[in-house]
Amino acid sequence: MSINSTKPYLIRSIYDWCIDSDFTPYVSVKASSDLDIPMEFVKDGEIVFNISAKAVHELIINNDFISFTARFNGVSTKLEIPLNAVRGIFAKEVNQGIAFSTDNGNDKDENQGRAIKGQKNTSIQHALKFQTKKTRKPNLRIIK
Repeated sequence: MSINSTKPYLIRSIYDWCIDSDFTPYVSVKASSDLDIPMEFVKDGEIVFNISAKAVHELIINNDFISFTARFNGVSTKLEIPLNAVRGIFAKEVNQGIAFSTDNGNDKDENQGRAIKGQKNTSIQHALKFQTKKTRKPNLRIIK
C-alpha cells in the first residue's frame, strides 16, 4: 500500500484557512525552465502568486498540480504548477502558513511541512515588499 503525499492536503487546508479568515493566500513556487510561468516576475529563483478568488479564476488544487488562470501585464494566462515546485503557502496579512522542503526533490522531504508563523524567508519577504501598497495613516481633524 502506497502512502499519499501530505503536501496537497496541507496546501488545500492552508488555502481554506486563508479564505475562511479573510486573508489573501499566496503560494511560493520554485522557478525552473521547464515551468511555463511568466519569467519576468521571478526573483531569486522563486515566484510568488496571489491565488485568492479575486486574483485568479478556475483555481484547482489537486494531488498533482495547482492550476489557475491569471492576468499578467493584461494578458490572461493559464498556469499549471506541479506540486513538487511549490515551496509554501501563506497568508499575506499575518505571515503565517507552511513551507515545504525542496531538497533533492525527494518525496520523503516533500512530505515534511514546516509551519511558518510571523517569520518569512527572504524571498517571500522580498515578494511581499513589491506586492503591497504603501498606505498612510488616516489623518482626521475636527472642523467647527
